[in-house]
Amino acid sequence: MSVIPENDVVASLDAWRDLTALQQPTWPDAEELAAATAELAKLPPLVFAGEADGLKKQLADAQDGKAFLLQGGDCAEIFADATADRISNRIKTILQMAVILTYGGSMPTIKMGRMAGQFAKPRSSDKETIDGVELPCYRGDAVNAFEFTAEARRPNPHRMVDAYHVSSATLNLIRAFTTGGFADLRQVNAWNRGFLANNSAYRRYESLAAEIDRAMQFMDACGADFDALKTVEFYSSHEALLLDYERALTRIDSRTGKAYNTSAHFLWIGERTRQLDGAHVDFLSRVENPIGVKLGPTATASDAVALAAKLNPENEPGRLTFISRMGAGKIRDILPSLVEGVTNEGVRATWVTDPMHGNTFSSPNGYKTRRLEDVLDEIRGFFEVHRSLGTVPGGVHVELTGDDVTEILGGCSEIDEAGLERRYETFVDPRLNHQQSLEMAFQVAEMLQNR
Repeated sequence: MSVIPENDVVASLDAWRDLTALQQPTWPDAEELAAATAELAKLPPLVFAGEADGLKKQLADAQDGKAFLLQGGDCAEIFADATADRISNRIKTILQMAVILTYGGSMPTIKMGRMAGQFAKPRSSDKETIDGVELPCYRGDAVNAFEFTAEARRPNPHRMVDAYHVSSATLNLIRAFTTGGFADLRQVNAWNRGFLANNSAYRRYESLAAEIDRAMQFMDACGADFDALKTVEFYSSHEALLLDYERALTRIDSRTGKAYNTSAHFLWIGERTRQLDGAHVDFLSRVENPIGVKLGPTATASDAVALAAKLNPENEPGRLTFISRMGAGKIRDILPSLVEGVTNEGVRATWVTDPMHGNTFSSPNGYKTRRLEDVLDEIRGFFEVHRSLGTVPGGVHVELTGDDVTEILGGCSEIDEAGLERRYETFVDPRLNHQQSLEMAFQVAEMLQNR
């Protein structure tokens, strides 16, 4: 295996600094920023190159229809929510959804959290005005605080160091859960404990869990070896938004001399920062991790093909994921030309749907929300498009929490506009709660069966 000169790789990682970098905070003190990034650069990696390579192979399977990606977690993580209970609830929710998809779709499910790094968010404006007072907008806990005061809203680069430490603690807990027996497939019944069980989504899950348990008992009676079921692979991901943070956590792999971003296994470029000549695309083109790109309703096939040429010039399987975010009313009209154009050019990419961001609106009582039915309809449209073209729907990318929040309308509990007031907790975008996540998983499993 040839090794690239390390000095050349390191120098190339800073090429983005000469390009337009959108959605970056206006850091008020250059020396403060330099001190924070220098500290980050000395800290241990959060993930390892070999783990990212393993994920890339699994995403190549999803690209070929041999696996399915489930990517879920908070819209924007907050430091205060990095507690054992809240993290475990998110993990349990994703594990439950994965069991439903694996059993219903009869294929492996790649489990990936929007966790341990999703502490920054793009915003439509750099400023926010309340009662005549103008302050910097909230850009996520890695940048500033949510409270509307001058001190809280001041961008503070040392919060990126805090984000690293919270991510590290979160990953430690995730690894403990997924390798210490908690994620053992024989525990599918236990994962529902602690959640309310008063609706059809939970009853349906309990029925499925009982069915799996009977299958396990049969396999045990036949002498099956269950060692492989004791642990699961669980990957971390976030939007690579804060380039100072991502650069500081990019390291050179001693095996190959290539650069890996060690802040997460999987990074994606958002719809607002996917400019072909922009800093985000340039930077992620230079790391070896599997990466994603969000494609909204303005994206064209030529945009996607050009991005693929820049981000995956070797056309490596599993390297590039396109994440469509169109809206339920647009996906059936816009996505076909994108998929067809990319396919006709021979581009290898895993297609995933983000059914959340294109379906957001403000309710009459002032809450930013979504309708579960719109979310599910966008997923249905995603599957319909791929079925009509003979291509592969490779996964879903959703914003969810393991808690019983009331942020999205609809579902078995029939959350209405008045219900949004009961437990609306998100600082940025609304998330599926635990039961809505299970409802989605059952419907996606049925779509996989028909794929």
